[in-house]
Amino acid sequence: MLKIQAKANVPTEYGNFRMIAFSEQESDWMPHMAIIAENTDFSKPVNVRFHSECITGEVFHSKKCECGQQLDAAMEFMHENGGIIIYLRQEGRNIGIINKLKAYALQEQGFDTVEANLKLGLPADDRDFSAAIEILNLLEVKEINLLTNNPEKMKIVENSNVILNKRIPLQITATKESESYLKVKKDYFGHLLIDKTDPDKKTL
Repeated sequence: MLKIQAKANVPTEYGNFRMIAFSEQESDWMPHMAIIAENTDFSKPVNVRFHSECITGEVFHSKKCECGQQLDAAMEFMHENGGIIIYLRQEGRNIGIINKLKAYALQEQGFDTVEANLKLGLPADDRDFSAAIEILNLLEVKEINLLTNNPEKMKIVENSNVILNKRIPLQITATKESESYLKVKKDYFGHLLIDKTDPDKKTL
């Protein structure tokens, strides 16, 4: 069972946020995080983003995915509109950074992101969003607007005790390096994506 282990106010380039660490044990050095904009109104449906850790995209600005750009856009959105980013420690769709780099190596041989995971004997996506629901319950959030393109995240909320008021799209422009990754997201996982490289806004 998750518990609040620590919390503090953190100023960022996107504004001031309240950061709260959640884990079962205080000794856990990789806790889940809630990043709460200072203007969040808990009396209304709260804007929420479930975001899984991506060290390659967020820290090293890899062009292979849009994760870092999504996190930046979510922080900017929450600062402007109020809301919470629930940051889940699920690197590489929860296969970990070592396996993620192995999958990258296979992608260099022509496999797509799903094929690479499966070739390594790993699930296509092993993430678990139940912790996000648990964190919302601990924060006493009853109703949310979910910032996502992922129908699976919407189903998780719809099957929980948290009310899903609406979905807010989070579209990031595809690049040459991320185009195939985003195509797999749309075609294999059913993400609700628009190809922003297409002037006619056609789907990927």
